[in-house]
Amino acid sequence: MKSPYNFIVKPIDGKRYNNSKKIGGIDLIISTSEEDHRFSNRYAEVIETPLKYKGPISIGDTLLVHHNVFKFYNDVKGRQRSGRSYFKDDLFFIDHEQFFLYHNGKEWKSYDRYCFVKPVPVSESYIFKPFSDEPLVGLMKFPNEYLISKGVNKGDLVTFAPESEYEFTVDDEKLYRIYDHQISMVI
Repeated sequence: MKSPYNFIVKPIDGKRYNNSKKIGGIDLIISTSEEDHRFSNRYAEVIETPLKYKGPISIGDTLLVHHNVFKFYNDVKGRQRSGRSYFKDDLFFIDHEQFFLYHNGKEWKSYDRYCFVKPVPVSESYIFKPFSDEPLVGLMKFPNEYLISKGVNKGDLVTFAPESEYEFTVDDEKLYRIYDHQISMVI
């Protein structure tokens, strides 16, 4: 079965939420909220690609998806429902704007207009900075094809526009998803 325009995916480990942590051999639930986006599963396995799709993503690849893809919500009568991406059983339709990064079995790669930047610690300064990460500065972790064509490479120290960062945890590392046009310059 194929969709004309959407990828068909299922959540990794069959879980819609990543709200438990193993501590001392016991699974401890760290959040029971369905609304908290920090605990929704962000990883999806590609089950089928769209008809006539010729891109780099293959069946079996892992996608880093938007936090609403697998979440439940409550309708106006308080009944639990699945979001608009839900298809049936454990399968979901997602379009090309609902995922940002894919893993082809070897490495993570940025998709479309997105890139990922790793925040850097605050630099020493005479001015007090009340945060743990340097604002609007980071290391380019996963540039997209457009940025690579403009000379922005993995490992470059870059600046980005205010309010452009969208936080993800990828391989236990905090990263910001940023649109390529919001990268200001390479330092």
